[in-house]
Amino acid sequence: MSTTDTVRTATTDLRREQRGWYFYDWACSVYSTSVLTVFLGPYLTSVAKSAADADGFVHPLGIPVRAGSFFAYCVSASVIVSIVVMPLVGTAADRTGRKKPLLAACAYLGATATTGLFFLSGDRYLLGGLLLIVANSSVAVSMVVYNSYLPQIAPPEERDRVSSRGWAFGYAAGSSMLIVNLVLFTAHDSFGVSESVAVRICLASAGLWWGAFTLVPLKRLHDRRTASAAPAAHGWRQLATTVRDMRGKPLTLSFLLAYLIYNDGIQTVISQASVYGSEELGLSQSTLITAVLMVQVLAVAGALGMGRLARTYGAKRTILGSLVAWTVTLAAGYFLPAGAPVWFFVLAAGIGLVLGGSQALSRSLFSHLVPPGKEAEYFSAYEMSDRGMSWLGPLLFGITYQLTGSYRDAIISLVAFFVIGFALLARVPVRRAIHDAGNPVPERI
Repeated sequence: MSTTDTVRTATTDLRREQRGWYFYDWACSVYSTSVLTVFLGPYLTSVAKSAADADGFVHPLGIPVRAGSFFAYCVSASVIVSIVVMPLVGTAADRTGRKKPLLAACAYLGATATTGLFFLSGDRYLLGGLLLIVANSSVAVSMVVYNSYLPQIAPPEERDRVSSRGWAFGYAAGSSMLIVNLVLFTAHDSFGVSESVAVRICLASAGLWWGAFTLVPLKRLHDRRTASAAPAAHGWRQLATTVRDMRGKPLTLSFLLAYLIYNDGIQTVISQASVYGSEELGLSQSTLITAVLMVQVLAVAGALGMGRLARTYGAKRTILGSLVAWTVTLAAGYFLPAGAPVWFFVLAAGIGLVLGGSQALSRSLFSHLVPPGKEAEYFSAYEMSDRGMSWLGPLLFGITYQLTGSYRDAIISLVAFFVIGFALLARVPVRRAIHDAGNPVPERI
């Protein structure tokens, strides 16, 4: 075989892996959209309220918790579980090279827990909280392995494009499932089921979708075996080593700190928006589904559009612009009038246009800051910043509501994450950071 044929074959194989990689976003994003963003927050809150005492409190493990804060606290708890598990998985992936079995284990544990939400009814708020913790921590840990493939399947000049397409696939999947959910929920009487059963079917279907489409990346992605086979039990020791290694690359660490802050705000908005819409603004479930569907559709265009902007202006400048848009949009959300779905749709449109792009470009930018051969271990730290360390926002949201009884006060408290994140990211010289990590510096970054 000639050199040209070899290169062509290698390129074809790489494109096939990239397409397979996109499909994990397609598989798991339905959980993030239908379960975490739309249905579970309001539904679990209603289940908790049905189990609450006369003062509106439930008592998990004997701790008094306002029913309206229970969902937010469970999200925070799931993140803490993720923090414990991520270093173990990241180390195992790098040291053994066996990423696909780890991806499969995390994906199917999460998909099973999500499917189990079908049995959430009556006053079983503790069951709902447990399944939420398992599913949410599973998706977070699986993303450590998933993201660590990016430097292996895309050369530096293609990563913005590949990462953005992955996010676009995810939002397209979320949109597709939400259309089905909207039909089932709004016409549940025609299907002979109650509103509660319709919600539970929507929750369970996300788990089935997640499990089914995970088969595609498991078939197409290739493991790159390594000579080392250190046991995963050394994960926390490896995390300490990774942190010490990052201290020798302070610019990479500075980016992670900035990302930790502003992404905490993004993740909290995603998980708490439906609770804010239903509890504070008094919007119907069908209105919330329609709004989130709008977010999904616009997020596809936003992810691809911001990917193009990054090719012209650089990823860093584009991300900074998105953080300004996040700040303005979130501040406007504080003043939304109750019972006015039109303005909620306007807010959803603003979120959709910046959501996918800000996350996709952050992922691709970080991939340039990872030293070669340490992808999973560094992406373990990244995923802690992405989902694993995103406990402070939900916790702050829950505490603010518990203290004030106002979701408006809770939502406005999140503006600080975007302002501080902007200030920290603006100070990071990314070209020097890429060079210090030992990677080639793209022409535009």
